[in-house]
Amino acid sequence: MAEAARAKYKVGGMDCASCAAKIDTAVRRIAGVEDVSVSVTAGTMTISHDGTSDLKAIEKKVTGLGYSVVPMPARARDHDHAAQGHNHGHTDHDHHGHTHPEKDITELHGHDHGPMGGLWWQTRKGRLTIAAGAALAAAYAAGHLIPTIAPYAFVAAVLVGLVPIARRAISAALSGTPFSIEMLMTIAAIGAVIIGAGEEAGAVVFLFLVGELLEGVAAGRARASIQSLTALVPKSALLEENGQTREVPAETLAVGSTILVRPGDRISADGVIVSGESAIDEAPVTGESVPVRKGADDTVFAGTVNGDAALRIKVTAASGDNTIARVIKLVEEAQESKAPTERFIDRFSRYYTPGVVAAAALVAIIPPLFANGAWDEWIYKGLAILLIGCPCALVISTPAAIAASLSAGARCGLLMKGGAVLETLGKVTAVALDKTGTLTEGKPRVTDIVPFELTEAQVLSRTAVLERNSSHPLALAILDRAKSDKVPVPPAFEVEAIPGKGMTGRVGGERLDLLSPSAARATGALTAEQGQRIAALNEQGKSVSVLLVNGKAAGFIAMRDEPRGDAKAGLKILTDAGVRIVMLTGDNERTAKAIGEQLGIDVRAELMPGDKQRIVGELKREGFIVAKVGDGINDAPALAAADVGIAMGGGTDVALETADAAVLHGRVSDVAAMIELSKRTMRNIFENIAIALGLKAVFLVTTVIGLTGLWPAILADTGATVLVTLNALRLLTIR
Repeated sequence: MAEAARAKYKVGGMDCASCAAKIDTAVRRIAGVEDVSVSVTAGTMTISHDGTSDLKAIEKKVTGLGYSVVPMPARARDHDHAAQGHNHGHTDHDHHGHTHPEKDITELHGHDHGPMGGLWWQTRKGRLTIAAGAALAAAYAAGHLIPTIAPYAFVAAVLVGLVPIARRAISAALSGTPFSIEMLMTIAAIGAVIIGAGEEAGAVVFLFLVGELLEGVAAGRARASIQSLTALVPKSALLEENGQTREVPAETLAVGSTILVRPGDRISADGVIVSGESAIDEAPVTGESVPVRKGADDTVFAGTVNGDAALRIKVTAASGDNTIARVIKLVEEAQESKAPTERFIDRFSRYYTPGVVAAAALVAIIPPLFANGAWDEWIYKGLAILLIGCPCALVISTPAAIAASLSAGARCGLLMKGGAVLETLGKVTAVALDKTGTLTEGKPRVTDIVPFELTEAQVLSRTAVLERNSSHPLALAILDRAKSDKVPVPPAFEVEAIPGKGMTGRVGGERLDLLSPSAARATGALTAEQGQRIAALNEQGKSVSVLLVNGKAAGFIAMRDEPRGDAKAGLKILTDAGVRIVMLTGDNERTAKAIGEQLGIDVRAELMPGDKQRIVGELKREGFIVAKVGDGINDAPALAAADVGIAMGGGTDVALETADAAVLHGRVSDVAAMIELSKRTMRNIFENIAIALGLKAVFLVTTVIGLTGLWPAILADTGATVLVTLNALRLLTIR
């Protein structure tokens, strides 16, 4: 089968998931379109089509719904995977907020400049609101001066705001969304004019437009919070070529090229340090507040800040594939995938909106027909119920909270791939953690230096001499310790490896050997007491190397992959919350038990990847909701088997792609933070649903008994929508 062609567009004026649903419903009905993916967060639409689709007709259809649409260039599209696998559920309702097509691409985000740029009045939506307000004020003035023309003045004022709304309502109805908020609004306003309530109709239309505007501003804030990450990557870079440096746009950097980053500059691409050593502030990408010291061969991320020395960096990812771009893409895709609560609300509103229309019709008709009610009075009440019943606040209650939560998480280095993952995390009752690289640093450290006839520093210095040119992890641990203890490492001669045993060499007239305990024992250099000390260190899961000077035992160095600094505290947060914890590791029983005792958790050791998967399955059968935390490679089967797979570490490709969620800076406490964020989000969603339905219920009763009319009805709807959005935006403040 031929691969589907893809087209991507920037869409302006979307405020919530139901805007996306309306576009999705309309575009899917166009011949040749195979799949549609609309991201409210990114403000984009990606279409898969068989090549026969009329792309101009697609643009016209979206424009007719009241959005601006501009095709995105192919280059920007190459890196995009957003359309893959996101086939949305559709909703037969809509939501306020569709800008008319703007002429200028720079104005695409219209109202999104909301609180920051203060340019809302330059958008179509802003101009229309101002015009409707001015027309209403003029009608009041005219009616005051010449009372006889008042009714006509208010009808004219209603038409200023209502004509664009009615056009969008008709366009949505023709595209498969008959019960849109615009349609309810249009029926209510026209009905009010017919029964002589023109003044109220004008006010209702104006308040509706104000509500749309406020929502656009709020939606813009949520969008800006994640998009602001893109601003972290500098626009230019210093490229090194033939010994010369020149400034080039960062997006033109090719993989493999070398860039120079001066102290204090932001790093413009993901890469590996070729030369130089510096403290790097990674807070923008990982949320980690303490700068990390990095040197040759260490990985650096685009958007992080170089501290105190110049670095030469080899670029490892093109601009569209760097860590920040991937994080943003993951968050955007996550916001397209719906949470179970969101899918339920969508289904609910499919029946809810037609139900409201039917209820409003019954209220308008039954009392006058069967109880001698006044037609004007009951039609008026029916129209008010139509406005109260609008599902906007309800529909936005879940996606607004989820979008804010995913954005807040991403800014703290917690990535979750979608609402379903976010929702499941809060229900987790068991966490299975890998040992190496998850609970521990993933690299050995020197834990004990045991001297016999020399000092600790002398044992360390002589050991480091032999390991000076080795890249073995144990050798690197010894060299790191020598560096941090500021121990001199003189040059050595005739250094060579003894296969399977260790290293040998000469320094200043001494013959040095660094051997494994068994090789040292074979030379007869160890006493029984020394042998017992080695065995005790081995019991604690430590690897021991023995230093011989001129054939005589001079000391031991013991090393172990130690727990992360925050592991114990992070696990305590989880156990305090009643979560069961188990360590799953392929490491030997002895080492695993030693680390397990230190951290106070259950240990299952010497496991193959399949065993880890089996144990996760057993926990699930016992009724636990299981999160599996690992580094994403040997843990892949278990990550997939768990209810939620969480990848640990600095944004490795495998980690970001196999797991449901990722902790970018690898802190154990962040797993607890993720679970807590999920619980806060679910509380926020239920508060939102309560606000939306509560306000509607109150105004429904007051309308039927005649206490409130059209004005409060539209305020109830707009007010609920704005309250729900503001409540959801509280999640953005999480640090």
